[in-house]
Amino acid sequence: MRVIFMGTPDFSVPALRAIAARHELAAVYSQPPRAAGRGQRPRPSAVQAAAEELGIEVRTPLRLRDADEQAAFSALGADVAVVAAYGLILPQPVLEAPRLGCLNIHASLLPRWRGAAPIHRAVMAGDAETGVAIMQMEAGLDTGPVLAKARTAIGAEETTADLHDRLAAMGAGLIVDVLDRLPLPAVPQPDKGVTYAAKIDKAEARVDWTRPAAEVDRLIRGLSPFPGAWCEIGGERVKLLRSRMAAGQGRPGQVLDGFTVACGSGAVEVLEAQRSGKKPMAAGELLRGWGLPAQLD
Repeated sequence: MRVIFMGTPDFSVPALRAIAARHELAAVYSQPPRAAGRGQRPRPSAVQAAAEELGIEVRTPLRLRDADEQAAFSALGADVAVVAAYGLILPQPVLEAPRLGCLNIHASLLPRWRGAAPIHRAVMAGDAETGVAIMQMEAGLDTGPVLAKARTAIGAEETTADLHDRLAAMGAGLIVDVLDRLPLPAVPQPDKGVTYAAKIDKAEARVDWTRPAAEVDRLIRGLSPFPGAWCEIGGERVKLLRSRMAAGQGRPGQVLDGFTVACGSGAVEVLEAQRSGKKPMAAGELLRGWGLPAQLD
């Protein structure tokens, strides 16, 4: 089929490559390059870089509300558009332009975790499983009917980064299967079980050791690697990137052993952390030559 692909971050790249291997890509849409690095030079998105490597035309409009942009999109004559973490709202003329409409690769088991941060929220909520859904897009926020789903368990020590990579690969496989079998029946989402995955606010990231250990552990894993849960140690902000539940009790914030810290109930062992201006390090390596105080804020 003739496909338009629309995506921006690393999550979208496996799907782009999988579709390019089996179908004709009319064009790739991605968000414009953003300033990055010390020199703040414009850097293309992960999708743009991959598409250019594959020799596919890339378009990076600031918005799709303009009539000229919508006409250019329609003129591509696509059978279907595939959207994966694109980051721009698709107006109705864009949704209706491809013969088979626009399909979205969404990293949750809809209707749970509609919205911007479904992987983070699933880990932070302690969900036992998550997955990928292929949805027929409509005007509402992730409200469209679902064509296919794939499920996966969330491991007890798994981070958002770990889950992100597995779901990206699952999404790539699932969208290729769906494209090969179109048209497919689309099942409306039930009203029951709807939750919203709000964008992560950096204000959520500070660890509160008075919370139960299970909540602290999920916060650390759910916000890893970005924006990274953090605490202050000796006046220095330290990111906590991997953790697991641990035995032990004490005052909230009390360091029990190594990098095991007491919480409001129970304790959490920090497995990986990152000091300011340093690279991420395993806890054992981090603590060599750097002792923790008896109490963390």
